[in-house]
Amino acid sequence: MITAVLYILTVVIWGTTWLAISMQVGEAPIEVSILYRFALASILMFLILLLSRKLQKLSRTDHFFTLLQGCCLFCFNFYCFYSAIHYINSGLASVVFSVATITNCIFNWLLYKKVPTAKVLVGSLIGLLGICLLFLPEFSSDKNWTETLKGIGFAALGTVFFSLGNMISYRHQTKGIKPPTTNAWGMLYGVVAMFLLISLQGVSFSISWKTEYIASLVYLAIPGSVVAFTTYLMLILRIGADRAAYATVMFPAVALTLSSIYEGYHWSFAAMVGFCLVAIGNIVIFIKRPSNTLSWLKP
Repeated sequence: MITAVLYILTVVIWGTTWLAISMQVGEAPIEVSILYRFALASILMFLILLLSRKLQKLSRTDHFFTLLQGCCLFCFNFYCFYSAIHYINSGLASVVFSVATITNCIFNWLLYKKVPTAKVLVGSLIGLLGICLLFLPEFSSDKNWTETLKGIGFAALGTVFFSLGNMISYRHQTKGIKPPTTNAWGMLYGVVAMFLLISLQGVSFSISWKTEYIASLVYLAIPGSVVAFTTYLMLILRIGADRAAYATVMFPAVALTLSSIYEGYHWSFAAMVGFCLVAIGNIVIFIKRPSNTLSWLKP
C-alpha cells in the first residue's frame, strides 16, 4: 500500500509540473527560475529535517556524491527541460522524459553490472518508435523543425542527467542515507551550481511578480520538488531505479492531457499511436506476466 501511494503521488505531481514549468518559461531567465525554485525547496527541506531532528550526518565522500547528484537532478537536468519547453510544448517534453526507463536500464548496466534483457531491448525499440510517431506531426506542420530538434535534444540530455542522478541516489540509499537528507543537500548544491552558472553567464537575477509565475514557482518548489522528489527516490529504494522509472510512463498521460487543455496540443492519429507504443514499450520492459502486472506496487 505504501509503495502504491508513493507511486500515485509521484505520477500526479510530476505529471502536472510540466505545465507549471511552461508558465515560467519566458517570464524570467530559466536559470533564475530554477535557482529560486530549488532555493525555496532546499530551505524548506532543511527546516523540516532540523525541526524533526532527522537530518543525517554525511561523510566527505557522501557530500561529494550528493554534490554530483545535486548537479544532475537539481541543476543541469532542469536547465535542459526548461530549455526544451522553450522549443516544444510541455506534454511532448514529458514524453521524451519517459525514455528514463531506458536510460536507467543502460546506466544500471554500465554502473551496477545489471545486464539488460532481450525484453528491455525490444521494449526500448518499441518506445523509441512511439516517440518518433509522436513528434512526426511536429515535423509535418509549418513549425520550424530545427526548433523541434533542439527541444528534443535538450529533453533527451535532461533525461540522461536525471538517470545519472537516480544512480547516485541508489548509491546513497544502499549506504543507509535516506532521500530527505540527500535531497536537502542535493538541492542546496544544485542552487550553488546554478548560481555559478548564472554568474558566469552574466544573467540578471530578475523575477516576474505575476500571480501565475509566483503560483507556479511555489507549486514547483513544494509539491514538485520537496514532495515528489522524496517520494520518487523512496520508490527507487523500494522497487529499484528501473521499476521506479516506470512512473515516468504515466507522466505524459497527465502532461499531454493538460497540454491539450491549456496549450492547444492537438492529438493526431500518429500521435495517439505513438503514445500507445511508448506505453507498450515500457510495459514490455517491466511486466513479466499478466497476473503480475501490479505486483511491484504492493508493500
